Amino acid sequence: MSEPANRLQWVDMAKGLSILLVVMMYSAFSTGEDTGGIGILHWVIGFATPFRMPEFFMISGLFLPLVIARDWKRYADRRVVHYLYFYTLWALIHIVFKEALIARDPATAVSYIAWAIIEPYGVLWFIYLLAVFSAATKLLHYLRAPHWAVLAVGAILQMSAIHTGSYIIDQFAAYFVYFYAGYALAPHIFRLADWAGRNAWPTTAVLLVWALANAALVFSPGYEIAPGHVTMGLAALPGIHLALATIGTVALCLLAVLLAKLSFMNWLRWLGSKSLIVYLAFVLPMGIVRTILLKLGIVTEVSALSIIVMIAAIAAPLILYWLVERTGWCKWLFERPSWAHFPGTLGAKASRDTTAAAPAE
Repeated sequence: MSEPANRLQWVDMAKGLSILLVVMMYSAFSTGEDTGGIGILHWVIGFATPFRMPEFFMISGLFLPLVIARDWKRYADRRVVHYLYFYTLWALIHIVFKEALIARDPATAVSYIAWAIIEPYGVLWFIYLLAVFSAATKLLHYLRAPHWAVLAVGAILQMSAIHTGSYIIDQFAAYFVYFYAGYALAPHIFRLADWAGRNAWPTTAVLLVWALANAALVFSPGYEIAPGHVTMGLAALPGIHLALATIGTVALCLLAVLLAKLSFMNWLRWLGSKSLIVYLAFVLPMGIVRTILLKLGIVTEVSALSIIVMIAAIAAPLILYWLVERTGWCKWLFERPSWAHFPGTLGAKASRDTTAAAPAE
């Protein structure tokens, strides 16, 4: 198999691990808040807290070097407008469903829609920031900013734990360094992944040492596992948090390289290839299934309930995607229509079929 194909397999595996951890966190915390209990998934999420979201951002920046030199229009169409389209669409779906239909409060729905323009809405903040990070990185490339300087400033912002009251500013400060690191350090990460693929046993030993160190720092004095959140111990300290997040994201990439060698783990690689689809659509089914199970009282143990909710939250978007692909209806849910492209870019060509070859992934 060619090197690019190998790379794609482990990258998809890493994305599969990432989306699994994200859905796991929301499922565990929401179930914990509703029941007041703590389950096994809380402890898994506690361990993954330093690197859970940084991994997603770093992976998203890995292939940016391939497109960063494009002209502004083509670049913005693929890396900015692409994400903003899905953010806008799914923010509207979430708000209308939860506020206008369930809560029957159209006035609140309208206010949320207005605020969603300048403040990322709910779990979709990640999609919003991908567009912002992509635009910022292109601007820095245009200005010829040295990688080391951007990484240094990004690290300072992350360690400063900025709290301005603006979610977009605070999250930009907290996570931009990881996205930019994926872009700036991509050649080194790919070389390390290639080494891991050739040296499975040494890589396994390195991962075991990392796991022990990460667990020791996360669950050191001061940590707290609560129904709706996790507070880390020493791992929360500035500098240590940044180091653990960076090392943890690289460790997850190395783990993905090893898992990509196991044929029975192909389901996780496939899930990673559909990670953005799951991210866009998992919240609503997660809430619906959790509410139904709690009302029926069939499952009351927190761990079991959290796992069932997590599985349903992952499966529902994939079933919806399968139905869309199978029937051809509502393809705009996961594919950007031609009108949502800049004129003259790939996918903007006029066609009777209003969907373009720009899937959510």
